[in-house]
Amino acid sequence: MHADDPHDHDPRADEPQEVPREDPRPSSASPAPPSHDGERLLPTDMDVAARDRRSSVLALLPTVAVIALGGALGATARYAVEHHWRAAPDGFPWATFTVNVVGCAVMGIVVVLLMEVWQAPPLVRPFLATGFLGGFTTLSTYAADTERLARLDRAGIALAYYAGTLCAALAAVALTSALTRRFVLARGAGGR
Repeated sequence: MHADDPHDHDPRADEPQEVPREDPRPSSASPAPPSHDGERLLPTDMDVAARDRRSSVLALLPTVAVIALGGALGATARYAVEHHWRAAPDGFPWATFTVNVVGCAVMGIVVVLLMEVWQAPPLVRPFLATGFLGGFTTLSTYAADTERLARLDRAGIALAYYAGTLCAALAAVALTSALTRRFVLARGAGGR
């Protein structure tokens, strides 16, 4: 028998083949989460939930506003420092280095005081930590300065700036956190 012989036919080839059925749900779909009473919730209907979304957005507005204000003030302060302390294009960026290290040092104090010592009003921490210090310090300028120095064949300065900023910033936040805790504990023990 030859492979192209028309009489050599497999009878099973004419049988209907079972086609795998597709699941009507997308593969990433997961069952709806249970509600507080254990029943499954339906997917959120955007029209029905609009009122709830508006109220939750409105509740966040004061926090967003103080973060924006703090960020604007912090970024303005950083700009003032960098404007008055300019570095040569291929020199060590002392202004950005100092801003980042000082910002981390202040963060160490703020975090200890506002999270471990005092019960600050609810908007103080977002204003200071996320807003002001977030706007004052700058990862993007740090990265751009490092890249610029490397591109200008100042690899030694780029490496010193890159590693020096990281080490000094980590040391600053650790040192100010520890000193703030020690100071607060000493004042607490002396005041009793």
